[in-house]
Amino acid sequence: MASLKTLRATPHVPAQSAAEPAVSVRSVTKRFGRGPVVLDDVSLDVAPGEFLCLLGASGCGKSTLLNLMAGLDRPTAGEVRVPGHRPALMFQEPALFPWLTAAQNIDLALRLSPKGAAKAARRAEVERLLELVRLEGAGSKRPHELSGGMRQRVALARALAQESGVLLMDEPFAALDAITRDLLHDELTRVWQEMGLTVVFVTHNVREAVRLAQRVVLLSSRPGRVAQQYPIDIAQPRRIEAPDVAEVAVRITGDLSTEIRRHAQPASA
Repeated sequence: MASLKTLRATPHVPAQSAAEPAVSVRSVTKRFGRGPVVLDDVSLDVAPGEFLCLLGASGCGKSTLLNLMAGLDRPTAGEVRVPGHRPALMFQEPALFPWLTAAQNIDLALRLSPKGAAKAARRAEVERLLELVRLEGAGSKRPHELSGGMRQRVALARALAQESGVLLMDEPFAALDAITRDLLHDELTRVWQEMGLTVVFVTHNVREAVRLAQRVVLLSSRPGRVAQQYPIDIAQPRRIEAPDVAEVAVRITGDLSTEIRRHAQPASA
């Protein structure tokens, strides 16, 4: 059973914890073909409206678990449930269509929505989403005319256009410079709070996890198991350089280093 490591005197409990989980992972194991087990007996609930970060060393199964939540793959054993609409996805690369403008990339997601919408309604929604991610006036630009941070804002708007209450993010800011990443942390926090989204955010950056999350889940290395969970009881908005963020990050980094060292040690005979 996974242990719960409380970093504050009063553990954080999401306000919606009594509701049905927005994401439910039950005893999930994942193996690719005849290879080694990637995820081993992982169980995890994400409450509606919660911001959760999955943290761990490279190769621990973070992205694999996110793909299972997204329905892009199936577990070898166990069950993953995301009631309601299919989750929206964001990756490290924006994956925008280069021949379409920013507005057209967002509109494409609206056109593919099961609900559908008239052209005028879609145009209004595109403008609303561009405004939400602070890209007013940039709708006519193509991806090559935008900075890396602006492209990720378009990708975020496109994900939000899918009208899913669950947003899955796989290291979306890893390729950005520190200043742009910090600005997008602010924007993501604002959008999450304004829209009441459930966010599952994969990262290997401990400071980023503490900067954003209400709860950080640390996965062990190969196979991935829930090693520790950390409720982050620090009021938003947070600064990545703030002393309380740094204090929690140091504690989690210590546990992450322990997991990495454990994996590096040869098995006893």
